[in-house]
Amino acid sequence: MCGIFAVFNYPDDIHAFRRRALLLSKQLRHRGPDWSGCKISGNNILCHERLAIVGVDSGAQPLTNEDESIILAVNGEIYNHRALRKQLRSGVTFKTQSDCEVILHLYSEIGKDVVNHLDGMYSFVLLDTTRNRFIAARDPIGITTLYQGWSSSSPNTVYFASELKALNEVCDKIISFPPGHIYDSLTGETTRYYKPPWWDGEIIPKNPINYTVLRESLEKAVRKRLMSDVPYGVLLSGGLDSSLIASIATREAAKLAATQNGYQEDSDERHIGNSGVNGLHSFSIGLPGSPDLVAARSVAEFLNTIHHEYTFTIQEGLDAVHDIIHHLETYDVTTIRASTPMYLLSRKIKAMGVKMVLSGEGSDEILGGYLYFHAAPSAADFHKETVTRVKKLHTSDCLRANKSTMAWGLEARVPFLDGTFLNVAMAIDPEEKVFREGRMEKYILRKAFDVSTTGGVRYLPDSILWRQKEQFSDGVGYGWIDSLKDAAEQHVTDEQFANAAERWPKDTPTTKEAYWYREQFESWFPQEACIDSVERWIPRRDWGCPEDPSGRAQRVHNSAYDNVANV
Repeated sequence: MCGIFAVFNYPDDIHAFRRRALLLSKQLRHRGPDWSGCKISGNNILCHERLAIVGVDSGAQPLTNEDESIILAVNGEIYNHRALRKQLRSGVTFKTQSDCEVILHLYSEIGKDVVNHLDGMYSFVLLDTTRNRFIAARDPIGITTLYQGWSSSSPNTVYFASELKALNEVCDKIISFPPGHIYDSLTGETTRYYKPPWWDGEIIPKNPINYTVLRESLEKAVRKRLMSDVPYGVLLSGGLDSSLIASIATREAAKLAATQNGYQEDSDERHIGNSGVNGLHSFSIGLPGSPDLVAARSVAEFLNTIHHEYTFTIQEGLDAVHDIIHHLETYDVTTIRASTPMYLLSRKIKAMGVKMVLSGEGSDEILGGYLYFHAAPSAADFHKETVTRVKKLHTSDCLRANKSTMAWGLEARVPFLDGTFLNVAMAIDPEEKVFREGRMEKYILRKAFDVSTTGGVRYLPDSILWRQKEQFSDGVGYGWIDSLKDAAEQHVTDEQFANAAERWPKDTPTTKEAYWYREQFESWFPQEACIDSVERWIPRRDWGCPEDPSGRAQRVHNSAYDNVANV
């Protein structure tokens, strides 16, 4: 991934604005420390901060076609780029080995319908000088980040950037660009292109579970995300999701080691990264003695990964909170809680020379894995809530996974949000997903990878495969959340909290911890426009759930499960 900044229809001298544009783009350089690029055409400017993962030597951006009539800046990875290259008409000349260049040539042939052919995670801006047209698009779920802004002093000028901090000084209206949408300057409209069959949560699916299809779709999702020309690894918390991703990645790396030349030269699989050939690197973090560290160590030993375990102190975590809020660009409580250890771990990983990691975000939203789903009144309500949570992933877990890693120039890829896996999992009858006696959260995912009755090679130890859900902010050590609450008590007086609604009538903080984060957010982003891009993650209060988003706060957390294997 990278950082992009673009301005279209700038009203004054665009060349005079270039220096300012470069300074604003520099605000994103942590996302792309490998190279900076800038292109001007007419009264438009596109800037790019590159993190080189694929086509390292030749993929500098912004990219252009042969006659430079089309200019493109992309933040993302296109996993099916080689298949798309083969679909283009003959005679197309590629300048680079970048996976993103295919967008240029595909746009030349089919226009903005290009977004319906991309398999990947991406945000991009494209300028078509022959039609005086610019478009912007974001991947279906919002794995990558993108913001759009306007200035009242120049209503016809449109700004785009990967992060809020590149826009808040020049725009007085800013939105988080909606996932699965495309903006077209010819119409001035932003329209939804992503229309999967599960999008309408009122339509309750009735398909029975097919464990083989579910398992194989996740395996394929992991495989395609190993496309890399640089060292990679896996984030391993010891929970079900990250452990499954690590297990599948280990198998794929082993296959590659055994059959280096077994793939066709032009296939996507042939270009799986080789960083795992001599052993996959796994990474975990927590307070000393935390549940996650113990579980991750067990998984790493089982999978025989090259494991790197880091601990942090409460004070180190607290010291980082202010900077983390600057990178996250949110004041959401659960996002900040979980992002702090991920931010600290990302710094350690990048220092080792690793540029890409696989991560387990998305499973809980798709399969209803959060413990508050125990309170769902019905299977239909359960399904509707999963649809809602998936649609809002870009405001919480995707935002965390993207920004806490990219703060250090580390790319996180999320196999659970693969389009095919999503369609398979979201089409399953929610009666198969709901909690009931003998069935813990994400039962169908666990069962899909339980080969104990078939005699296959186990993916994970049973102690991990059937381990209860721990949200990342809980699993790194229960003392972490308590310490954040204690710190907030020290920073926020009773009088300040009592007057919170007067200070912030919109989205008023309801706890001192939330007040403390909001205050720090405001110190970085004082503009009113910045607040509109933030959305808070709160469990369903109307289901009787507590407001605190911690998994520990849910009543079921300490309940003993029945023997889930005997179902």
